[in-house]
Amino acid sequence: MNYLSLLLIFGISYTSMNAQFYSNQPLVSTYSIVAYDPETGDMGVAVQSHWFSVGSIVTWGEAGVGVIATQSLANPDFGPQGLALLRTGLSAEEVLDALIKSDEGRDVRQLAVVDAKGGAASYTGKKCIQAAGHHVGKNYAVQANLMEQETVWPAMAKAYEQSKGSLAERLVTALEAAQAEGGDIRGKQSAAILVVKAKSTGKVWQDRLVDLRVEEHPTPVQELQRLLKIHQAYGFMNAGDVAIEKEDFESATELYEKAEALFPENEEMKFWHAVTLVNIGKTEDALPLFKAVFLKNDKWRTLVPRLIPSGMLTADEKIVQRILGIR
Repeated sequence: MNYLSLLLIFGISYTSMNAQFYSNQPLVSTYSIVAYDPETGDMGVAVQSHWFSVGSIVTWGEAGVGVIATQSLANPDFGPQGLALLRTGLSAEEVLDALIKSDEGRDVRQLAVVDAKGGAASYTGKKCIQAAGHHVGKNYAVQANLMEQETVWPAMAKAYEQSKGSLAERLVTALEAAQAEGGDIRGKQSAAILVVKAKSTGKVWQDRLVDLRVEEHPTPVQELQRLLKIHQAYGFMNAGDVAIEKEDFESATELYEKAEALFPENEEMKFWHAVTLVNIGKTEDALPLFKAVFLKNDKWRTLVPRLIPSGMLTADEKIVQRILGIR
């Protein structure tokens, strides 16, 4: 089956593309990265722009399928249509070629695709506002348009290749490198990151490992980095909650401690850590944590006895009164 046949199957035609050309496409001039992690098979896309809610337009992804970034005078149809084509087994390069060839507005488009095998492809139309360009590396691609200078996307590529950590952390590192080179000539407004699993479970809420957006902020990349750190902390909290369900209180304590280390100012993390310490017989270690939490918000004190009927807190009346008496 050729590209044209597939395009028609998924409702992509020259007519439908051309009808939208220059009519209602958002000018999402921006910088982005799409990437595949060869160690985990996970895939991700991250972006920043001087445009409100850039993530709702540019970033697309599906576990076991691939990720896509559509920008410049963006064609949002490229997102769902590109994923549909990837599901048929086409490579990133084949999908990009099919979409670009079907679009008469190709000269003002930027598009990047990564497939589930790590293939990467990127395209920059000849009429994209300068500075504009892209770079395709092993398992990733970076692209930018309307930049202050032409060093933006090379800096992104270098930063990504030299970075360490999780895929999400590496994607944000690339965004930071772009901003350090001046980024979007118009300034900063929003950012987003999406990371999906190597294989689909059929449950979208499990398949999206990271899905964060900064819709409007004076320093969106820095805010995205902050949210990613909180996201990681809550990942440990969620794992701790699962351990609690299994009555594995020792593991829960370790996980809550990791969460606290990432987000020490969060009172809720301290509270549940303290509860878990009581449950494993370490009440003396728990009391200072309870005190710190109560000093920030005394309503947590009211919550303590309510945990007894649900079994979330396994403590006798004497210990409960010790906790409530903390001042």
